[in-house]
Amino acid sequence: MGFAFTFPTGDREQERGLVGPAQLSDEDSRRTEPVTVLTRVATLWRMCRNIKTLYNFEPPATEAEVRSAALQYVRKISGFSKPSQANMEAFERAVEEITEASTRLLDQLVTSGSPKDRDVEAAKHKARSAARFAA
Repeated sequence: MGFAFTFPTGDREQERGLVGPAQLSDEDSRRTEPVTVLTRVATLWRMCRNIKTLYNFEPPATEAEVRSAALQYVRKISGFSKPSQANMEAFERAVEEITEASTRLLDQLVTSGSPKDRDVEAAKHKARSAARFAA
């Protein structure tokens, strides 16, 4: 006999303080079936896994990489992988502001260490993943 925890998606749950409005997306409010906690956590984890370290690499991070990390960050904190039309302007503005702040941060950081090689680090990551998923 299976038992599934469900993620509340209605107004009553918000009133009772079980969820906050930022946790509910438009997609969640239109669902007819319950959203399991595991599904919700997995979705948020997938949204954030692409944020990579951008500092101290040779060649340096591109503008596209910084913007991609900013997009993933905004998706994570907002809970939206794709915002509604009503939230699109605020979402895009947040991505642009975080991109600018991240670029300034990367430009101002200093280190005594030598830059890492992207290809070597990618190979290490691939080897760790292969070992982890081989079991």
